[in-house]
Amino acid sequence: MISSRREWLARAGSGLGALGLTGLLIDAGAAASAVGRPAPKSPHFAPKVKRVIQFFCNGGPSHVDTFDPKPALAKYAGRSLPETLQTERKTGAAFPSPFRFRKYGESGLEISEIFSQTARHADSIAVVRSMYAQVPNHEPSLMLMNCGDSVQPRPSLGAWTLYGLGTENENLPGFIAMCPGGLPIKDTENWQAAFLPGAYQGTFIDPKHEQLDKIIENISHPHAATTVQRRQLDLLRRLNAAHRDARIDDRLEARIQSFELAFRMQTEAAEAFDLSRETAQTRAMYGDGVHGRQTLIARRLLERGVRYVQLWHGAGQPWDNHDNIEGNHRKLAGELDRPIAALLDDLKRRGLFDDTLVIWGGEFGRTPSVELGGDGKSKLGRDHNHYGFSVWLAGGGIRGGTAYGATDEFGFKAVTNPTSVHDLHATILHLLGFDHERLTFRYAGRDFRLTDVSGRVVRDILA
Repeated sequence: MISSRREWLARAGSGLGALGLTGLLIDAGAAASAVGRPAPKSPHFAPKVKRVIQFFCNGGPSHVDTFDPKPALAKYAGRSLPETLQTERKTGAAFPSPFRFRKYGESGLEISEIFSQTARHADSIAVVRSMYAQVPNHEPSLMLMNCGDSVQPRPSLGAWTLYGLGTENENLPGFIAMCPGGLPIKDTENWQAAFLPGAYQGTFIDPKHEQLDKIIENISHPHAATTVQRRQLDLLRRLNAAHRDARIDDRLEARIQSFELAFRMQTEAAEAFDLSRETAQTRAMYGDGVHGRQTLIARRLLERGVRYVQLWHGAGQPWDNHDNIEGNHRKLAGELDRPIAALLDDLKRRGLFDDTLVIWGGEFGRTPSVELGGDGKSKLGRDHNHYGFSVWLAGGGIRGGTAYGATDEFGFKAVTNPTSVHDLHATILHLLGFDHERLTFRYAGRDFRLTDVSGRVVRDILA
């Protein structure tokens, strides 16, 4: 029943639009899952990988202290660099890395001592040393790295992945973001669906606790038995469906599906997050810390068909080390090094490495010059640097033991094969089986894509 002239106009207009949209979705092979459960779909061509796990180091890890050695900094220690670039804060003399680099594997890939366990997999890793971003500010650079745009709300990389591939497990979210202790509410935009249907939004989970009902809020009903919940949900679904059909609102279908998923998760999630099912040897391999536990949970999720798992690191203490970079970076890397190495070992042992993509990086890098305090004295830290930084990838389709591109001799700016965030995203989508120019969604009269109007596949890091 139509209750107002406004509703009549909305239904008439959206009805005509829905007819056209349905045709487009059918042509794209996406009609069945456009607003409901993201059913499995075929990509544009045979993919190299089926799933992605991303270690995101919030705050901006220093490339010259991790994966981009710069011996020239030692020669200029305590002296001004020949060339500097404008950054947010005042910086001073060249600041050599306090960490020792060495060559690893048959490839001789140089990696810092603070990632010595990850370095055991040097021959499986491709480091892109010539990344660059747009601005030296955290929020826009986080948005750019995660969503492909530094200003406007856009779907995240994980949401695009789920939109393109769907999920292989209807009882778990296809895209999960985890961070012990949680993140500020403003950071939730980094796993948003934006204008994509709500079913593709990332589900955030806080793994700082070991009990399931604390890891996932409201995972169990405090009063109703499962059979009662099922009857309640069936009634709610009928009411919501009637409401939806009268208004032609895709958002309500996404809400209905979220209720169904939450119900199914009560049994599936309990098993997926139960680390007691792992051997003592496996748990020890990942370590007792919260980041080891989080990484092991992520591996279990990937095994169960979750497409994209993003592991945030640096919520309580971000990689934003404007001072004491030696102590802070050593501590932060120490929390991640063992879990990353264990994950790579585990994926290889279980036959998952060749069709899983592993990504490590942050939103930008840090300056090769030391940051100065208000009194002009050294803080023994580094300012933000979006002109050049490093990201590495490993797994299916990646040419391991590779160092692609380069910053200048001091590590300030990408000078050889500069690689934009859009290039990185195009490469990731390519490994998932997509032409990044063809994976689009029509919104507000325009076909949007993750890479906006640019991006190229970095083929030199592909196997």
